[in-house]
Amino acid sequence: MAPLSPEQDDERKVAIVDLLAENRFAPDGATGGPFRLKLSTYEARLAMDVSGPGYERRFLLSLSPLRGVIKDYFLLCESYYAAVRSATTAQIEALDMGRRGLHNEGAALLKERLNGKIAVDDDTARRLFTLDLRPALER
Repeated sequence: MAPLSPEQDDERKVAIVDLLAENRFAPDGATGGPFRLKLSTYEARLAMDVSGPGYERRFLLSLSPLRGVIKDYFLLCESYYAAVRSATTAQIEALDMGRRGLHNEGAALLKERLNGKIAVDDDTARRLFTLDLRPALER
């Protein structure tokens, strides 16, 4: 797996800052926050370790439904960043529309996968999807 480009790393950092500033994140069975979230992989799944006041739980998500969207999104991001350096405005806009569409699709799928486990709003799902989930796909 290729490392993140500087642009992708910047987007990931912005997503983290935005998540810390504003989010809707309500784990099932929790009575309040704030919560800490640690993302990792466990047995080829996305592990979400959530802890907060009187609450600690690990959620495991199969990423099979997200696999194609994640791969396509990061490939399209690479094409978009390359186009910004040399393509026409129309080409850049077309790639950006595709990138945003895949981003929305990925966020919606992630939100669906979290249903019944962790309630998130659309913006939080988008920001979580922006984090680099590619390592979870390698297994």
